[in-house]
Amino acid sequence: MTQRSAARRSAWLGGPVRSGAAALALVCALAPAPALAQDIGPNPETIDVALKSGPLLPEEVLRSSALTFPSILEAFEREAAARSDQLSADGAFDLMLKGEYYDRLTGFYSGGYGKVEARQPLRPYGAEVFGSYRVSDGTFPTYENYDYTNNLGEVKVGALFSLLRNRDIDSRRFAIEDTRLAASQARLDVMLVQLNVQHEALRAYWRWVAAGEEIRVFEELLEIAEARQIGLGREISEGARARIALTENEQNLLRRRTLLEQARRDFVTASNSLGFYLRGGDGQMVVPNREMLPGRQRMKGAASAEALAATPIAEVIQTRPELQAFKLALERANNKVALRRNDLEPSLNASVELSRDFGQVGPGGPGFDSTDTAVGLTFSVPLQRRTARGAVQRAEAELRETELRQRRIADQITTEVSNILANLGAAIRLADLAGAEVKQANAMVQAERTRFRLGAGEFFLVNAREETAANAQIGAIRAELAGRLAEASYNAATMNLTALGLE
Repeated sequence: MTQRSAARRSAWLGGPVRSGAAALALVCALAPAPALAQDIGPNPETIDVALKSGPLLPEEVLRSSALTFPSILEAFEREAAARSDQLSADGAFDLMLKGEYYDRLTGFYSGGYGKVEARQPLRPYGAEVFGSYRVSDGTFPTYENYDYTNNLGEVKVGALFSLLRNRDIDSRRFAIEDTRLAASQARLDVMLVQLNVQHEALRAYWRWVAAGEEIRVFEELLEIAEARQIGLGREISEGARARIALTENEQNLLRRRTLLEQARRDFVTASNSLGFYLRGGDGQMVVPNREMLPGRQRMKGAASAEALAATPIAEVIQTRPELQAFKLALERANNKVALRRNDLEPSLNASVELSRDFGQVGPGGPGFDSTDTAVGLTFSVPLQRRTARGAVQRAEAELRETELRQRRIADQITTEVSNILANLGAAIRLADLAGAEVKQANAMVQAERTRFRLGAGEFFLVNAREETAANAQIGAIRAELAGRLAEASYNAATMNLTALGLE
């Protein structure tokens, strides 16, 4: 006699019936030991091996999604693009080298020159320093007399400074700071995407485990009805029971098969949802099967709300990437306001140059054989400045909008964390109540089967008690699932990187 046949016979005769806990204990005893989760590494083969060995553990799902999920990889590429923008902005202060050659091929005058110049923009005062070397040959007309140099050429150094507009900020320095902040925001966006993906992956995993447990409950319920059908058929053939009992049990069979089919449908859906996050080393989705289900004990043991709430919510909120990103956004907005206000300033630029010719005096005469120092000032101001004023007002409005959005998001996160803690506490209490209800329902099943075996009970009540016990087990599974989902949400909200497989 097979174990399943023995179980059916025991259930029909009113003997001890395998409870859900006992069945799971048997499964866990016979199942191979779960493989230990390995450290996250860049080797994709590690993922494939983990997916093929033993029960599927949440650590393996989290490792797989962290390394291969497209949204996370997309976020990393966006960060790389932002870093590239930062490099491009830095290029505004690259050293520039310029060469120039001028010569007359025909005509009365034969003058020509060669020149090389280097310019280096500097950040303070919007300054720019330069140095050049120029050497000429031949004769120039009077109106080009400044092109003469001595025989060994002319060396010139100088600097330009902004004294009002562009002194503290200009478009180049704004771009450098703005792209730096944008790159930091992109990094925070990576973290936010990781948190969301790992959160959803963990929720998909627990829903899959719960769906598998529900199948086991309905399979056991159906096995009992099938075993009872065999026993009833034998009793009816012996004349010990009316045929209506067999018809009634057939009705129960149909109902329980329907429930099992619905549970299987839900499990397939949960498996597909988990497969969206569970991927092999090549990034292809891996849809888990029932052989990969862990034991029921995996659903138990959610952390208590009191333990999770040990850290004040205010400290939790400050670490959220959304609020860190808002701080950067406010800094970017303030920089934009400063840039627009800079456009309102008049332009006052100063320059200083020092030049010296070397070697034998050239055709230009002794006037070129000296050290020349020159300074200059240029001033300009738009009188109405409507364009600049409009840009300032828009930048200030965007700054205020960002401040208000930051306040709203902070309040929203605070509310969400408080609700998660409330849901987790309620889920744990409901799981305890559901466990007690399962024990009571199983006791009622045993009592009703005993009464029925002794002829004092009714067949209808036996079926009702069994289905009540099954519903109690389903309720317990769903209560435990609610606790696990709330715990996953809290870990995501509080950035528990270890629990989310991100360390």
